[in-house]
Amino acid sequence: MSEKDLPTLMNIIDSANKIKAYVKNIKNADVFFEDEKTFDAVMMNFIIMGESVSKLSDGFKSKNKSIPWNKIKDFRNLIAHDYFGIDAEEVWQIIKKHLPKLLMDLKGISK
Repeated sequence: MSEKDLPTLMNIIDSANKIKAYVKNIKNADVFFEDEKTFDAVMMNFIIMGESVSKLSDGFKSKNKSIPWNKIKDFRNLIAHDYFGIDAEEVWQIIKKHLPKLLMDLKGISK
């Protein structure tokens, strides 16, 4: 792993951990969407994750193909370009169904 890739990967992990912490006490997508500060903070951290993915070297991403790098980056683009069209339920499902595994996989490759 290059000197540049490790801190970038750690930024992605940090943002994922923040999202997890921000929604810890939220029960469902409706409550999530109504909590504007949390919703905005979560969206910003998804943007940070996507931006960080674009800073990782192609070699690093190729060596770690199990991570859905393109999906992370594409989701960032969706948020950035269609923020007011974001479906809170879809984001909630990503957080609950996909973020825990992603976080575990990212931590695994950071060692």
